[in-house]
Amino acid sequence: MSNLRSSPVAPTVDFDRDGVQHGFLRLPYSRDDSAWGSVMIPICVIRNGNGPAALLSGANHGDEYEGPLALYDLARTLDPRQVSGTVIIVPAMNYPAFRAGTRTSPIDKGNMNRSFPGRPDGTVTEKIADYFQRELLPRADIVFDFHSGGKTLDFVPFCAAHTLPDKALEQKAFDAVAAFAAPFSMRMIEIDAVGMYDTAAEEMGKVFVSTELGGGGTSRAQTVRIARRGILNVLRHAGIVDGAVEKTRTQWLDMPSGDCFSFAEDDGMIETMVDLGEPVKEGSVLARIHSTGRTGVAPQEIRAKMSGMLAARHFPGLVKAGDCAAVVAVHV
Repeated sequence: MSNLRSSPVAPTVDFDRDGVQHGFLRLPYSRDDSAWGSVMIPICVIRNGNGPAALLSGANHGDEYEGPLALYDLARTLDPRQVSGTVIIVPAMNYPAFRAGTRTSPIDKGNMNRSFPGRPDGTVTEKIADYFQRELLPRADIVFDFHSGGKTLDFVPFCAAHTLPDKALEQKAFDAVAAFAAPFSMRMIEIDAVGMYDTAAEEMGKVFVSTELGGGGTSRAQTVRIARRGILNVLRHAGIVDGAVEKTRTQWLDMPSGDCFSFAEDDGMIETMVDLGEPVKEGSVLARIHSTGRTGVAPQEIRAKMSGMLAARHFPGLVKAGDCAAVVAVHV
């Protein structure tokens, strides 16, 4: 019965009012240092008459920065006279995690991208997910959620959409990916799709597009430029913002199966044997994991299960058993 309850989140913006509004999604959160406190999630709504609506988000995971950098900038600079419809911008979706610089929330350890559809009477993370599920997603025609590798992965910069049973919806998503025009464009599968924001949007029939734009718990000048140019391209492509799409060359990649992913089976120190963007052959060594507990132990070799290109790698120098060590994609 919990899904029939109203959300405790109170927006300080009016989604149906024309103009530019900067406000908050205020979520009551009683805690030791603030008995009647709240989580204040920044939000911007830019509306100019009737038309399609875009829902843009960053920091679904709090240690990923290209999205927040692009979206705080877009909220500050987008002229409503250039807009036909509505742009809803939430630069830091999991705001507690974003403020802490962590992937998951420091309040409840909630992973926002595994918390959908959420609960209005759940944890803080579940309450935020519930508000997006029931209040924000239904307003959107196109949903764009920025990601990068955070502190534990590093990616070649790509924009992505999923292969879907609904081929018409899938094509709309891939058309938006092409408009974003990242250096790489990915046809993507997920190894853990349950509870994802992506899944929630796609099940509603929304065009959903995402990115992986680097990683390592920071951003680079190149990846932020890609994010800023790309999101304007998508809004132009959708007919929400005036202007022509800035076309640049993109290389299409595919992740056709679970064989794309390689995982560590031991703890240790990881040695990357292939750099991002380099070709790999099936059976070749992608990485070696060295034991740090004693000398004289041969490293564990992680071999590619398919030929292609190294699209992602584990980022910190130390790795734990079960960590994703490498991702291989194939050129389309």
